[in-house]
Amino acid sequence: MKKSLIVIGGGAAGFFCAVNAARLNPHLEVIILERSNKLLSKVKVSGGGRCNVTHACYSIAEMIKKYPRGSVFLKKAFHHFFTNDTIAWFAERGVNLKTEADGRMFPVTDSSQTIIDCLMKEANKYHVEIRMNKDVKQLTTAKQFELRFADDSILHADFVCMASGGYPKLMQYDWIKRSDHDVEEPVPSLFTFNMPGNSITSLMGVAVENASVKIVGSKLSESGPLLITHWGMSGPAILKLSAWGARELAKTNYTFSILVNWIPELNENSLRDKMQKLRFELAAQKIINRNPFGLPNRLWEYLLVQSGIHPDLRWADLPAKEQNKLIKNLCAQEFAIKGKTTFKEEFVTAGGIHLNEIDFNTMQSKKHAGLFFAGEIINVDGITGGFNFQNAWTTGWIAAKAIASWA
Repeated sequence: MKKSLIVIGGGAAGFFCAVNAARLNPHLEVIILERSNKLLSKVKVSGGGRCNVTHACYSIAEMIKKYPRGSVFLKKAFHHFFTNDTIAWFAERGVNLKTEADGRMFPVTDSSQTIIDCLMKEANKYHVEIRMNKDVKQLTTAKQFELRFADDSILHADFVCMASGGYPKLMQYDWIKRSDHDVEEPVPSLFTFNMPGNSITSLMGVAVENASVKIVGSKLSESGPLLITHWGMSGPAILKLSAWGARELAKTNYTFSILVNWIPELNENSLRDKMQKLRFELAAQKIINRNPFGLPNRLWEYLLVQSGIHPDLRWADLPAKEQNKLIKNLCAQEFAIKGKTTFKEEFVTAGGIHLNEIDFNTMQSKKHAGLFFAGEIINVDGITGGFNFQNAWTTGWIAAKAIASWA
């Protein structure tokens, strides 16, 4: 008699679990349940529609440094399925990945549809059934699992893999908590910083290749590309900072201050020494026309205005007061943050099922045999750059392999 697997969630982790379990055990009946009317929605929007599949990091010790939560758990799990396994899995199905300068990996087509088509093709090939608009409201564990839906319909299964993603509110985990599992309260991760009314938003679209950002009153700081938007700041430097500070920033109700160093290779002391040389070397030139730090011109002009420097002022005539203001604004410009904005549609949560309740070798619940977890529903989240998808592929694969071997 065929055994059945129900995968709750039609995202990356859910699909990867379903298609691999069905492939590894042809006698297993596999069904994916998706609560919305869209499949693989995060895959679709990831990387600006290109899908940041993983990151070109081949050292587990280095890779786990990219996960603010769950690094110890993944250190063990990655031994089962890691970056090179992800690359090989897609390559075997005709999807080759390329590596960009920052380490992010995308399909050579630069289209997320390539990844979606690959996963859908696997689902069709191995007869994985997909049911849309199926929102699970209750899961009962007995000899078989019983899943009850909003319309009071019921399904039974021998195995269940929860891969429903991260819920933004704790109450949305209630049906899972009734299965005796503890949940770490969810808070947003990977979000941009809002600066309502700040004049820097007039520079929307300006990007700086490398800036350093620090949360005032904390040890949190990150460096990397920074993008000025019409609502505040975004870009990898901000997103990484939001991930590492997810819980700390939630406690402030997203009201805090940051210090930005626009030229992180210099600090205030070293910049002051450099300024003395610039005043001599560029003496006759107008400051506004000679930007010696490689900053975007619009940002340079903004910083001069913020420092009270007149457009006609020459380097030789720069007063000490205005020079000190410019040094401060270049190396430690302070901005008040009031609120956050979700990064496009790539919503990620910090929180989920406690990791000490999951066996990293199988992704099976330690409380209920036959119940598995994969992806963002567990208390693991990474910074931007393909790390959250690698968690999805890894945990989905481990669950699939265990289920297929036991079915």
